[in-house]
Amino acid sequence: MSFDASHHEAARRHFTLALKLAAEADDAPIAGHILRAMAHQATDLGHPRFAVDLATASVARKRYTLATPRERALLGVVQARSLAADGQKRAAIAALLRAEDDLAAADVGDEDPSRVWFFQRASLAHETARTLWTLGDLDGALREFNNSVLTRKADTFSRTHAVTLGYMGTVQARQGNVEAACHTWAQALDAMEGVQSGRAREAAVNMRRVLSPFRNRGISVAAEIDERAKAVLERVA
Repeated sequence: MSFDASHHEAARRHFTLALKLAAEADDAPIAGHILRAMAHQATDLGHPRFAVDLATASVARKRYTLATPRERALLGVVQARSLAADGQKRAAIAALLRAEDDLAAADVGDEDPSRVWFFQRASLAHETARTLWTLGDLDGALREFNNSVLTRKADTFSRTHAVTLGYMGTVQARQGNVEAACHTWAQALDAMEGVQSGRAREAAVNMRRVLSPFRNRGISVAAEIDERAKAVLERVA
């Protein structure tokens, strides 16, 4: 919860304590899950080398072999993004392919731990898109973000849905398609209604940052999204 609220120091303290407790309990899969979350955080905060170390540890030995296929896929896709952030393209692609295979091996009837119930095709597509984006493949990233949007249960995962749409709009803007980006961001802002989340707030901040060069160009759709994002930031500040 601290991580999602962008309270990163508190999140690190909780992750560290959780990892110690997992070691005391001799629960390798949950230790892997915690290390995966720590790697995710390190990547987001711009520490790719540290993230790779954490992600590599998350898939080491029993942390991977005793995990269910669904959890293995989650561990693997986070490792892929950390590797991409560290510039290790081949290793990142290999980790993505392994994660896809692991999720394909997951059975609906598997007794997955409750901590991974959320990780479905939409989640894999979201993280795959972020990895491809990091590797510079904007077309691939856009395709996977779109797959994530189309396969997610938006009513159940409204926060993640909003964040995915936020990233998708940024990729479209990077490709020079500002009108398409604004259309996507409008959907993201709709999904943010009633959502209190640090990452959703960051998505709105990013919209305004990307749109800043267009504020005085008379582009009505850009001005509308900029005002809506501003209103969201005032609401969740």
